[in-house]
Amino acid sequence: MPRINLLPWRESERKRKRQEFFLSLGAGVATAALVALLGQWQMSASIQHQEDRNSLLTKEIAELDKQIEEINGLDAQKQRLLARMEIIETLQRSRPEIVHVFDEVVRILPEGVYLTYLKQTGTKFELRGIAQSSTRVSSLMRNIDSSEWLADPALQIVQTRGKDAAQGGSEFTLFAKQRSHATPEDGGESAVQVAAK
Repeated sequence: MPRINLLPWRESERKRKRQEFFLSLGAGVATAALVALLGQWQMSASIQHQEDRNSLLTKEIAELDKQIEEINGLDAQKQRLLARMEIIETLQRSRPEIVHVFDEVVRILPEGVYLTYLKQTGTKFELRGIAQSSTRVSSLMRNIDSSEWLADPALQIVQTRGKDAAQGGSEFTLFAKQRSHATPEDGGESAVQVAAK
C-alpha cells in the first residue's frame, strides 16, 4: 500500500536547505578569511624578506664605500710616496752636479774678479761681485758662455765704485743658468737641481 507522508515535509526541507546554505556560507567565509590571512601573511613575509635583503645590501654598500675610500686614500698615499721617491732620486742624481758647478765657477772667474754673493734658485744662478774693470765682467760673461756647466749669462747691474773708495772697480750682478747633464742612468732626462743659498 502506498505511503502517504502527511508531515509538513516542505518546511523541514526548507529548514535543511537553509542550514546547508548557512553552513556552506560559513565554510566559504572561513575559507576566504583563511585565504586572506594566508595571503596577508605571505605578503608580509615577502615584504619582511625584501626589507631584510635591502638592509643587508645597504650595509654591504656602506662597507664597500668604506673600502673604496680606504683604497682611494691608499692610492693617494702611494702617489705621494712615489712623488717623494722620484724627488729623492732626482736629488741623488743631481748631487754631484752642484760640485761640478762650484768647481766651474772657480775656473771661469778671470783675474781681478771677486764674487761676494752666489745664489742658486732651481737652475738659475745669481752672481754678485767686484771686478777691477768692466772688461773683466765681459770676460766673465764670455767664460760663462763657453762653460760646460753654466750658460746664458745676463748682466743686470754694473756700477762703478767711487775713486775715493779703498778698492776701485765695478760692482756687478749677473744671472746664469745651469746646463743640464743627463747621466746614462737618467735615461736622457734632465735632473732637477737643488736650491743652494
